Amino acid sequence: MSPILRALVGLVAGLGLWLVTLGCRGQNVVRSQQQQGGPGAPTHRLSGVTDQLLLRTSLGLGSFILIVMLTRWPVAAFTGAGVGWYSPTWYRSRGTHEREMALVEGIATWTEQIRDTLAAANGLEHALSATATLAPAAIAGPVERLAARIDYERLPDALRRLADDIDHPMADFVVAALVIAAEKEARDLGALLTHLSESARGEAQMRSRVWVGRARNRSAVRIIVGVVVLFVLGLLTFNRKYLQPYDSSAGQLVLAIVLGVFASAFVLMQRMGRITMPQRFIGRRQQLQVGA
Repeated sequence: MSPILRALVGLVAGLGLWLVTLGCRGQNVVRSQQQQGGPGAPTHRLSGVTDQLLLRTSLGLGSFILIVMLTRWPVAAFTGAGVGWYSPTWYRSRGTHEREMALVEGIATWTEQIRDTLAAANGLEHALSATATLAPAAIAGPVERLAARIDYERLPDALRRLADDIDHPMADFVVAALVIAAEKEARDLGALLTHLSESARGEAQMRSRVWVGRARNRSAVRIIVGVVVLFVLGLLTFNRKYLQPYDSSAGQLVLAIVLGVFASAFVLMQRMGRITMPQRFIGRRQQLQVGA
């Protein structure tokens, strides 16, 4: 092993031990401005970006060094570095469905809470404030901020900011109904909110059916990847001579083509499983006003 490679291995090992120690202690890698309390400190968003960059760099560099040590193939090493870099995105996408379902269900539940509270509340503002402590966890933060803004902002403006906080097309429909009720005294608001909550639950059921229908493809991808990785590791361990053709330049070119086909297939599979969200019409309206 060359001195440079040994230094990189030591660096990654030390970085990994440091991150594990911080994780066991429950500490953040980069503290935010509110945690540090000093002027000019990074914000929460900058802290999250820095943590993600550090995690991706560690995974990519660690994968690169590990594959170089096992195979001595530069093409496989760079491919492993790319997999390590993008693995947090793939891991996070596994929870996207659960978060999306919880958000849509939360919007439907909150809509029903507003409908039920309107009968006993003294106006729409009072009903919205009353639901702040009962809102589902998925939208509890935006609803609490809405209740705080009602005291010093116009209700339509506060509702539009709520739509920006939730950032979901279904929330735009609910906010639009509430804005119309606040500005023009819409009739039969309860029936409209009932229809919107039923639409939200119908969307959640549709997404669940689509997710279950594509589960077979996701399982097939995981099985194929696992079998290929185990097969290559077995050859590297018990029959290294079988893979000697890949040590040459031509072998690396062939390996690059094979890995490129695999990568293209995985990207296409991921795009097939993605549900395209419609454009938010409240956000589009604000963009048009800014452009005008």
